[in-house]
Amino acid sequence: MVLIPNERTRVRTTNPKRNRRRIFFALLLFLLAWQPIAWLAARALIVQAPIPYADALVVLSGSAAYIERTHKAAELYRQGRAPIVLLTDDQTRGGWSRALQTNPYFVDRAKEELIKEGVPAEQIRIVPGFASSTRSEMSILQQYATAQGLRSVLLVTSAYHSRRALRTFRQGFAGTGIIVGLEIAPAGIQTPSAAFWWVQGEGWRTVGGEYVKLVYYWFRY
Repeated sequence: MVLIPNERTRVRTTNPKRNRRRIFFALLLFLLAWQPIAWLAARALIVQAPIPYADALVVLSGSAAYIERTHKAAELYRQGRAPIVLLTDDQTRGGWSRALQTNPYFVDRAKEELIKEGVPAEQIRIVPGFASSTRSEMSILQQYATAQGLRSVLLVTSAYHSRRALRTFRQGFAGTGIIVGLEIAPAGIQTPSAAFWWVQGEGWRTVGGEYVKLVYYWFRY
């Protein structure tokens, strides 16, 4: 006996075109929702704590991000925001220099960049010590600032590093009487923009990696 399926038992055939359309709209909705979320995630890492004047500008170590940080520091120096610029040394070398026939340390490149941007060499000082992390950088700067009798410092760092840096320095400088301010080098120069960081691998290393470090610092310190 042959069974003729009725409306309830008939098996519906799939419609590939309809499925592709659904997938397309699902992806479109995801992208529309993801872009503002990604932008907010990047912006949440960015803070500033400007002060009108400081005893010293401090360019935090950032290896390859030294250009955007030194340019911002030089701009602040030209504005008269501080009389000297301090550099920390992470003892990391950069790319090959044909002029020097060596791989210069990033701290030397940073000093050279500051001079190019109009900061006199005699107003640039390299803080003794090895800045292996933001935490150790804070420690050596705290000791240096205390020994030199500085009453205020204005940190200069990359945008996405700012929240962790400010928290770390204010914790470490608490009780010293030294005021800590912070200015950022705008994103989009050597670090990816807040709107499109997620479309490139460097953006995930910068923004995504910073969240990992921020969580670690939060629980560790």
